[in-house]
Amino acid sequence: MSVHESAAPPLTLPASPPSATTTNVVSGALVALFLANLVNFFDRSIPSVVAEPIKAEFSLSDLQLGLVMSAFTLVYAIAGLPLGRLADTGNRPKIIGVGLLMWSGLTAATGAAGSYLLFILARLGVGIGEASFTPAANSMIGDMYPAERRSRALGIFMLGLPLGLMLAFFTVGKITEAFDSWRAPFFVAAVPGVVLAVVLYRMRDPERGGSEHLSVTGAAPTGAAPVTRPIRRLLSIPTLRWLILAGLTFNFAAYAVNSFVVPLLMRQYELKLTPAAAVTGIIVGLTGLVGLVAGARLADRASTRSPNARLMIGVFSCAAAAPLTALALMQNGRSVVAFTAFFAAGWLLAYAFYISVYPTIHDVVVPPLRATATALFFAAMYLLGGFSGPVVVGAISDWFAERALDSAGTGTLAQYAGEGLNSAMYLVPIMLALTAVFVFLATRTVAADATRMRLTLEGR
Repeated sequence: MSVHESAAPPLTLPASPPSATTTNVVSGALVALFLANLVNFFDRSIPSVVAEPIKAEFSLSDLQLGLVMSAFTLVYAIAGLPLGRLADTGNRPKIIGVGLLMWSGLTAATGAAGSYLLFILARLGVGIGEASFTPAANSMIGDMYPAERRSRALGIFMLGLPLGLMLAFFTVGKITEAFDSWRAPFFVAAVPGVVLAVVLYRMRDPERGGSEHLSVTGAAPTGAAPVTRPIRRLLSIPTLRWLILAGLTFNFAAYAVNSFVVPLLMRQYELKLTPAAAVTGIIVGLTGLVGLVAGARLADRASTRSPNARLMIGVFSCAAAAPLTALALMQNGRSVVAFTAFFAAGWLLAYAFYISVYPTIHDVVVPPLRATATALFFAAMYLLGGFSGPVVVGAISDWFAERALDSAGTGTLAQYAGEGLNSAMYLVPIMLALTAVFVFLATRTVAADATRMRLTLEGR
């Protein structure tokens, strides 16, 4: 039974195309959402940059350090589902504004934490605030832009990811040194978030399903009909199931990289905090600017040729990223230039995941369920991927370091921490290869699922 099967009124094309004023409003909304996404990733990246000072102050193991990096993802994933459902029925800009205000305040509270436990609790609170943002923002973009322009629109929105990371990795070390405290960046980061929260709260919510150029006769929009059993309906879409698995493995790799590349550079390559953070900014931030901008146009052109062409870009890119990141880890402390070049090349390709997978979710899910679909996708990405990536890599890093110490029979555990972490990071290329496999499996079902979605909108 389709979402709109019960007494669905006829659907008609709108009488006229969007006006120039409407286009300007849409563009302004996209810029505001991009800036919020930049703040989002800046805030969540701060602990990764100051990981070593936090580890020293609270006397943490790599496993405990991984829990610091992963703390907010636990609540982020769980809270995302009800907040995503709320975004499918409520006013999305107001949900985003309140969430942004909450996570900005708790980012400042993170800097004030006097113990490891309070630090973890503050990050859990940040996770609740951030969970309100991405499902609502993705749903809004899906309603503002048609399928043939979604990769570019989502590519602009997702530029907040590499720019937020790059800004964090290039500036947080300097802020820390300027104030002689790892806590200072958390206070600085809270200010722009509060300002943006006010702007986004006052933004207009776009009509649900408007980008499909379909509207219900009368005043009620397409998305007004109630949807029952939303999670069951979403999990009945084969393409979405494969993309959820791909998101899990990709986020495992992404959060392991974001959490541990700075410590790896400091331990294995003996870089200081600021240069280590800057190199990481090149690897995970600068590459995203190129990958998202160039890849988004290519993905949109591919989507006009066949339903699965956009996903094939993600398949080839993730498959190529896996050996490149493995080659970087094989440097094992020898050449920081070679490490940076190989890892940056691999991560540039990995960014194609976002502009191939995210738009596909909109291609196979009806507008009234898009925020819930994004929340479900993110629940798997963060609960099973983003949370477990740093924790598992941290635990394996401790194990390898202890094993190396036992084999040597001399020295301290800290002397082998770099070797242990380098060995544990080989999970990254493994997870990227698995991501390519899952995205490929999604290419086999996307055509049928996209057709089914369009027929549902047409009431057939």
